[in-house]
Amino acid sequence: MSDLTDRIDEAGRWDEIIDVRTPAEFADDHVPGAINLPVLSDAERAVVGTIYVQESRLKARRLGAALVARNIATHLEGPLNDKPGSYAPLIYCWRGGQRSLAMATVLSQVGWRPSRLAGGYKTYRRAVMAALYDGEPLANLVLLDGYTGSAKTEILGRLAALGVQTLDLEGMAAHRGSLFGGLGQPQPSQKRFESALFGALSDLDPGRPIVVEAESSKIGQINLPPVLWAGMTAAPRIEIDAPAEARARYLLAAYGDIAADPRRVSAALAALPGRHGRGRLAAWQGLLAAGDLAALVATLMEFHYDPAYERSRRRHEKPPLARLAVTDLLAPDQEDAARKIAQCLAARETPP
Repeated sequence: MSDLTDRIDEAGRWDEIIDVRTPAEFADDHVPGAINLPVLSDAERAVVGTIYVQESRLKARRLGAALVARNIATHLEGPLNDKPGSYAPLIYCWRGGQRSLAMATVLSQVGWRPSRLAGGYKTYRRAVMAALYDGEPLANLVLLDGYTGSAKTEILGRLAALGVQTLDLEGMAAHRGSLFGGLGQPQPSQKRFESALFGALSDLDPGRPIVVEAESSKIGQINLPPVLWAGMTAAPRIEIDAPAEARARYLLAAYGDIAADPRRVSAALAALPGRHGRGRLAAWQGLLAAGDLAALVATLMEFHYDPAYERSRRRHEKPPLARLAVTDLLAPDQEDAARKIAQCLAARETPP
């Protein structure tokens, strides 16, 4: 997807990719697969920066050098302690400056063969932005579509196990793509999501179909980049057609962690759009308070999720590439659906 990926990978030349920026910088985003061996902590970098601006450049550099030396020594005695003599890492910092130079200099004195990523993280980030914001819409995408509760995420995983190219956007976004879709953990930053997407796309063959679950342009707090979203809006669809009863059973099982936390469900219900009216929202809260989750799921599907899906489906001009009718959504049914989708895609790839 980008020549930067080829330069970073370089036929597996690097034994490891080391990000020497602070833990906060690393948490916000980093090159996929990199490990964090910071030469300055978040607090240390803040102190050095303050001294640099308010007191003396010399004093800041002297303190920074001492801190960097101590931290590199800690890494040498810890994570780098067992590296062989042939160890050849790729090192980067924010813009390929002093922090990566310091680490590379010490590692080269040990006898290892470090290299530095020219331009550092900023070069990498520019490549991600160019690929996801300035490139052509992704081709060969196929949407896996269907009403809420059609087990699309599980079927997508089973497709991947069958060797079909897939993109798990919900996994990358740490969100199940609905009002109740939080996974109980913070979502990644927008940059971190884009790095995961960039890395995933770099591993795929753009000339073959790539199956992705049909989503809106936003998953939780994550916005889908234009190159991806444009490709998705133009992509053909494969629909999973499952009975409402089967979807309700699936949702009760799949969202069991959320159902076990009534306060969380109540907060999500309170955030539903006002178009449902106070009476209906109160009725849903009442079903939750009574512990009648089956009835709650059924009525949410009937009045919230299914109408939203119908509105979305009416925007599609083309008929679906295929529509798979399933009687249930248990594991064997999911496996059977995945096999049929794989066969459909294989037939589409085979020239007449």
